Amino acid sequence: MSQINYIYGINGPVVTVKGKTGLKMMETVYVGEERLAGEVIKITDDLTTIQVYEDTAGLKAGEKIVSTGEPMSVTLGPGLLGNIYDGIQKPLTIIAKESGIFLTKGVSTPAIDENKEWEIQLLIKEGDTVTGGQIFAQCDETAIIKHKSLVPANVSGEVVSVKPDGRYKVNDVIAQVRDAKGEIIDLTLSQKWPIRTPRQAKNRLPISVPLVTGQRVIDTMFPVAKGGAAAIPGGFGTGKTVTQHQLAKFADADIIIYVGCGERGNEMTQALNEFSELTDPSTGRPLLERTILIANTSNMPVAAREASIYTGITLAEYYRDMGYHTALMADSTSRWAEALREISGRLEEMPADEGYPAYLPSRLSEFYERAGYFETLCGEKGSITLIGAVSPPGADFSEPVTQNTKRFTRCFWALDKSLAYARHYPAINWNDSYSEYLAELSDWYTENVHPDFIKCRNEIAYILAQESKLMEIVKLIGSEILPDDQKLTLEIARVIRIGFLQQNALHETDTYTPVYKHFKMMQTILHLNKCAKAASAKGIPMTKLLATGMFEKVIRMKYEIPNDNADALDSLIAEISDIYENLG
Repeated sequence: MSQINYIYGINGPVVTVKGKTGLKMMETVYVGEERLAGEVIKITDDLTTIQVYEDTAGLKAGEKIVSTGEPMSVTLGPGLLGNIYDGIQKPLTIIAKESGIFLTKGVSTPAIDENKEWEIQLLIKEGDTVTGGQIFAQCDETAIIKHKSLVPANVSGEVVSVKPDGRYKVNDVIAQVRDAKGEIIDLTLSQKWPIRTPRQAKNRLPISVPLVTGQRVIDTMFPVAKGGAAAIPGGFGTGKTVTQHQLAKFADADIIIYVGCGERGNEMTQALNEFSELTDPSTGRPLLERTILIANTSNMPVAAREASIYTGITLAEYYRDMGYHTALMADSTSRWAEALREISGRLEEMPADEGYPAYLPSRLSEFYERAGYFETLCGEKGSITLIGAVSPPGADFSEPVTQNTKRFTRCFWALDKSLAYARHYPAINWNDSYSEYLAELSDWYTENVHPDFIKCRNEIAYILAQESKLMEIVKLIGSEILPDDQKLTLEIARVIRIGFLQQNALHETDTYTPVYKHFKMMQTILHLNKCAKAASAKGIPMTKLLATGMFEKVIRMKYEIPNDNADALDSLIAEISDIYENLG
């Protein structure tokens, strides 16, 4: 029977209970007459501290606190995809239909529809021996994703009964297992898992495959691996959300989980509306059929914002355990860190840099460490790729959240305000960004795209680095003083910036580019550079090289060459050779 305690003090989302409570750390409780969801976060001899995940306005001292005996958990099972949840997995669309557009306190609507029937195919029979993580049933969760129901990780034994294939609800018992102690355990389509505990896997595998996004500046210059972690830091208006939308739409992940953590309400509403209208380019089906959205806006309870990240990663791990490649977009971890700071302040903990708690680095580490490429308990291979947006105040990358995020991610896409204001999107600064995955992914590019891919990529990076050095001189004395070979470097760098790195999300062809076309575009630009250098060496002035119109034509290739016919660029390469070899 649940023990009943009483509220002693209230400080925003933090509630205290006096005396011996019998509560345990990280235990879920119900607070007050409205049964607000909360979690035990601190226990001393005479006080127990609870963070409440809902609005505490109107809560009074003396109201009851009821223990559940369980940690904060999410419900896992068919019906998750296509849903919009808050930070503690309350289904917002269902609540809106039942209670109106404003989130009702204390509402306990099931996270997944308990009345919907699923057409289930059983994969086990009586007498079989099952182990934790094994797939025992499957159904079509959506038209493009097959849901694989897993034996809970702590369950193993002999199957003593199995129901036939047919239509079942998520809480129906469809099989029973006798464990080593002789106890009978029911298997249903749903299970619970504590959000702060990583789900188990058999092995962590080496990273060797890129998450292909169709964005040239990412896939070619600063790739992220499947199972890797990337950060997108940028000030206000630099395009963090738009970039994550592009990744969500085009990344070759099976499952997308988008966590809107502490963002403005109107921006989050726009994001949710856009996701509901997007079409998955690989299947032609609605993108929501392989997407879960978690919305916790800046005006929603701050404690739930802190939990939303863990809710999202637990859902990602669940689908990873089925053998799917999942990608989690967190927008933004800065707002999550601010929630930590607010709760820490109310707990009167000693602050560290800029008021953030001293445990900020360890919390970020715990989150990003849950990324990886794994062999699952059922023998499949799945991955979680984490892409966290960071919103440093004033675009100051030296602030604590950005600096600590860099410690735990190996891919850094630095968004630049000046590029964004110049309408250069994605506004990823090629001088400040980096990817440490390039060496591990080079074999994949060599085998699956072209043996010269990495060589071309490095030449492009070298030209951009040369441009950066030359621009320091140009700022001081102007470009006219430069010799023609350096002027050519600046012009080729302009072609790279506008014709290759810049990408139009609203253009039918340019919004997504296959990796092979990346290579052919680089090959074309570098061939232009080679031919123009040879012509310049013969004494042909820069003005005459530009007057051929080939520089602008190469810039336009991203629009004019179809994605499914990248080899058509060979004719452009031949044209470049013909024009510059005969230029006199």
